[in-house]
Amino acid sequence: MFRRRGGLGALTLIAVTALAGCATTIAGTATWPGAKLEKTVLTAEDFPPGVQYDRIIDKPGIPDGAGGPPPMLSKPEGCSDGLTRVIAASAERGAGSAAKYVVAYDGARIVMTVLTWNLDLDNLAATAERCASYQTFFDPSSEGIPMTTTRLQAGRPDALVYEQTMDLNGAKSSVFFSFENVGAMAVFGIAFATPNPQIAVKGSLPQTFLEITDAQAGRLATS
Repeated sequence: MFRRRGGLGALTLIAVTALAGCATTIAGTATWPGAKLEKTVLTAEDFPPGVQYDRIIDKPGIPDGAGGPPPMLSKPEGCSDGLTRVIAASAERGAGSAAKYVVAYDGARIVMTVLTWNLDLDNLAATAERCASYQTFFDPSSEGIPMTTTRLQAGRPDALVYEQTMDLNGAKSSVFFSFENVGAMAVFGIAFATPNPQIAVKGSLPQTFLEITDAQAGRLATS
């Protein structure tokens, strides 16, 4: 999901002793980050029967959104994709650095990402505050569309949860975001209000989203 910046390291740790001119092997075996991810990611069994669950496998070395349309213009500048930019700026790259899955209810579609590294929560909070109220544009000559970013109360005190709302000619629609560090790892999610009567289990936002983010963070804390 992120562009590769460097390798993740070998499974066996080796310390090079320069003065002796030889390599010294450290006893023990390091844990590949991907192995830890598989122990911490929620699975289909963690959700009620009938809920749609799918793992998302991104192509290595290709950043999120590659090949898609550019972010919309905004005033202040950079607000339309500000939170995404913060995550990308501090991202660890390479296989096993993150795992992603999608959960779908009748009324809510939620994408969760578990990371083997910490998010820059201070910068995320500062960006959300800077973009608490902004306008976005389809093109420079179009009329601005009002947007708001509002922090919501989360079930876990260290989590950042936001509702981002677009007001398009009086028709309001919202997207929800959640960001949290848990030890040396992190989890972030995004939720959309998506009706789907073919799914028997109903979900509501932000309640269903908060329940899932709490459950995923709790799994990280106990793994």
